[in-house]
Amino acid sequence: MKIFNIPNTLTCGNLTSGCVGIVMAFHGNLLWAAALIWIGAIFDFFDGFSARLLKQFSPIGGDLDSLADMVTFGVLPSVIYFQLLSNIEHLPSYLPYLAFIMAAFSALRLAKFNVDDRQTTSFVGLPTPANAIFVSALPFILSDNILNAQNWLLNPYLLLILVVIFSFLLIAEIPMFALKFKTYGWKGNEIIYSFLLISAIAIVALKVASIPFIILLYILISVIRAVGKPKQA
Repeated sequence: MKIFNIPNTLTCGNLTSGCVGIVMAFHGNLLWAAALIWIGAIFDFFDGFSARLLKQFSPIGGDLDSLADMVTFGVLPSVIYFQLLSNIEHLPSYLPYLAFIMAAFSALRLAKFNVDDRQTTSFVGLPTPANAIFVSALPFILSDNILNAQNWLLNPYLLLILVVIFSFLLIAEIPMFALKFKTYGWKGNEIIYSFLLISAIAIVALKVASIPFIILLYILISVIRAVGKPKQA
């Protein structure tokens, strides 16, 4: 079985991004840590794209992808939350460690994905990259003090609530649509195109502050779509 190929090499790029991001986060450089989530996400996109293009699928590739995602989209976001909480004064010393609840739930999410045959064309529960991208926006919003974020985002209760809610969403039995096209026409892709259009407008208008909005919009559309979908008899 061939271990070294283009998809697996790209997956290792994702894994390396996560490892470096963790080091950056523990050294207090949360902007670089957040940026490395994005770099890892780019590697993650292209490893799957290249695997489909080159038809290079293997059990090793699937397992390696999950391991890389666990580091970049599971552990690294938890470390960012840990550092944000650690920088808040007068907190009990144990509270920042609750951030690693998200890492545990990310592992459960990835393990569930690997054995769940319902998730071939869509997702059940929030994908770990979407969760990590949400977290990646927080250091940038704080750095630019968008909407006076320094006054409200560094609230330990808010941060811990985000950890708990998004950890639950990772394993929730909520169908989430995937940005995958079977055809490129409007029919059958209305939700995807509408989501992409709204996201593009939000990015132009709000820049980095649009990221939490986009992820929350993704969750909201998925929930509404799931509730409105007729149940099979």
